[in-house]
Amino acid sequence: MKTPSKVLFLARWYPDRYDPMMGLFIQRHAEAAAEFTDVAVLYLRAAPDRSFGIQIEQKEIRGVYTLIAYYGTRGNFPPFISKLLASILFVFSFFKGYNVLRGSWGQPDLVHLNVLTRLGIFALWLQKMNDIPYVITEHWSRYLPITGTYSGFFRKMLTKYVVSNAKAVSTVSENLADAMKEHGLLNRNYLVLPNVVDTDSYKPLSPVKESGIKRFIHISCFEDRSKNISGLLHVIGKLSNSRTDFECIMVGDGIDFVRMKALADVLGLKEPQLRFTGLLENEKLIEAYQSSDFMVMFSNYENMPVVISESFSCGIPVVATSVGGIPEYVSDVNGRLVAAGDEIALSEAISYMLNHSDDFDRVKIRQEAIATFGRSAVADKLKELYCC
Repeated sequence: MKTPSKVLFLARWYPDRYDPMMGLFIQRHAEAAAEFTDVAVLYLRAAPDRSFGIQIEQKEIRGVYTLIAYYGTRGNFPPFISKLLASILFVFSFFKGYNVLRGSWGQPDLVHLNVLTRLGIFALWLQKMNDIPYVITEHWSRYLPITGTYSGFFRKMLTKYVVSNAKAVSTVSENLADAMKEHGLLNRNYLVLPNVVDTDSYKPLSPVKESGIKRFIHISCFEDRSKNISGLLHVIGKLSNSRTDFECIMVGDGIDFVRMKALADVLGLKEPQLRFTGLLENEKLIEAYQSSDFMVMFSNYENMPVVISESFSCGIPVVATSVGGIPEYVSDVNGRLVAAGDEIALSEAISYMLNHSDDFDRVKIRQEAIATFGRSAVADKLKELYCC
């Protein structure tokens, strides 16, 4: 198949007025695809602060026509009725949004479905009614055995049907693809589609540091069940008893942020050994990477975190757990792997990095990142996906 001239992204998550970070990786894929074809995004967003109804917002963002349909369900309804109305508005939002988009931008040659399952109904409808094929990119970790969140007879049957009717399916790692196949989500064309990093912005600098002090960074959504921030804090606490030549910067915000700060207080962790910054974005986040010697993640489960590829783009080695797709990208050349939950191994890995992080070839780490996660590299993978 030749490269389609118009590709419509149907996105389960996407940056919006309520959360500018949600689904940022999908936005970066859309922008990469816009390098070689005309791209539009249709995103349906529940708006909790809006009264009952639908509001359409259209704009062009970095070469991508973006239409967000905000649907509000606020009203004096019983919970069951509110849930039913939300489902109805979700469907109406798609058809209203799609009709507006088609009038302003045109009809797509291909639909790029991002995250199963609900949006798969609309991709199937466009395929059956308008003969528009679709491809899938899945980002969700719910298929991994450790999460146990992929359930429900109807959901599983519908997901299988959506996957089997797609032209191709892409995932951020082989690990996630294998997990989906284990659930019977079969398709003749599976391929890995890495997340995009803005390698022009995420780049190394020569940081000015205090003499003898090494800095490492942790960046996450502060959800302890998956990220195991508590385990990392315990390791830092024990490490600080034997050495004080380091500073750990904890970047992010989330449901367990307050609890993790309280745990740090209980463990007696304070500046300069440990510092919480809260959420950092754009230039401030990039500066946090650039001023660090290495990055640490101690997750219980993952797909392939964007923060790892962003670290590599800045030439920074990584200590991470050997879960999900991480071992497909992290090796002794660019970091160290430890088993999930193994605090002794993490302590040893951090100690090693504190002593040897300068031994890593940061130029090579960045070059590999550009070749794997750079926009042009991912654009080539998107062409391959679309032409399956």
